[in-house]
Amino acid sequence: MNDDPGLFEGLNDRSREVFRRVVESYLNNGDPVGSRTLTRSMSEQVSAATIRNVMQDLEYMGLLGSPHVSAGRIPTEKGLRMFVDGFLEVDDMTLQDRESIDATLGKNGSDVGAMLDNIGSALSGVTHGASLVLTPKHEAPIKHIEFVSLAADRALVVLVFGDGHVENRVFTPPPGQTPSSMREAANFLNALAEGRTLSELSGVIETEIGLRRREIDGLAKELVESGLAVWESGSEISEGSERLIVRGRSNLLDSQSEEDLARIRTLFDDLERKRDIAEFLELTETGEGVRIFIGSENKLFSLSGSSLVVSPYMNADRKIIGAVGVIGPTRLNYGRIVPIVDYTAQLVGKLISDRS
Repeated sequence: MNDDPGLFEGLNDRSREVFRRVVESYLNNGDPVGSRTLTRSMSEQVSAATIRNVMQDLEYMGLLGSPHVSAGRIPTEKGLRMFVDGFLEVDDMTLQDRESIDATLGKNGSDVGAMLDNIGSALSGVTHGASLVLTPKHEAPIKHIEFVSLAADRALVVLVFGDGHVENRVFTPPPGQTPSSMREAANFLNALAEGRTLSELSGVIETEIGLRRREIDGLAKELVESGLAVWESGSEISEGSERLIVRGRSNLLDSQSEEDLARIRTLFDDLERKRDIAEFLELTETGEGVRIFIGSENKLFSLSGSSLVVSPYMNADRKIIGAVGVIGPTRLNYGRIVPIVDYTAQLVGKLISDRS
């Protein structure tokens, strides 16, 4: 994801070592690194003045920054991206970490939601960060759909699945809805829904609205499309059927600077609103494996300047159905977290495939 791959090749050995040591020190302790500190760890004997010149060059290139006038340097988001792409050494997952994740196996029987909740808790415990688990959509065929008005600006859509599972989703309907338009929208959907899963239904609604424009009035059409947006995003799902499980928020509050705490509070606000859940899954759909989003690269939580390490998981048909990840300040231990997220995603995919 580095937008300037030639930058890495343009660095000489000394510049690369200075850059690498600054970033590694920052990831370890979060403090700016000064030239005198680096003179004690460099592989060759160089003066502090020489290192200062190198650091100034790296700052000019946008790879390092100085939080205060007289302070040492820390990596910028651009620098962290180059470090992850060009210098990051991914550690092997430790036996202790693997056993902590594996300990969730066998719990809660056939309850997938409870299993994923436990895995999320284990993932946050192992990484000492906040874990995110996007659960699969319920894929049983739909039996019945109904809209219920709760207030002028609130409505409930009830989804009854063929296996007996029921989901109630609260959303904001288009203005002007009437009992008649709600019945018409429900009848229209029920005629299409029989024998189809939610994903399959979502795929045919837009086409059918176009083909059967005269059979459904404007209010009912808007209600159907509004309901579809709620199903696709997973937002405002009722208690007990949340799709985005967040565990370990308190881990983010440990040993943070005031500046970091302000960002964490913004991140908490985003997580509480479960903003853009559908986009969270879209982050993983460009391919298999772990992806790392740093700061503003992370369009979901960019205001908080957070980093996200995320990987999709798949069902038995090799279809992406959810994702697991770890989120926190940009000063994450990427080399340790990447294999943990990768292993957890593969484990979740296998468990769900076995259960299906």
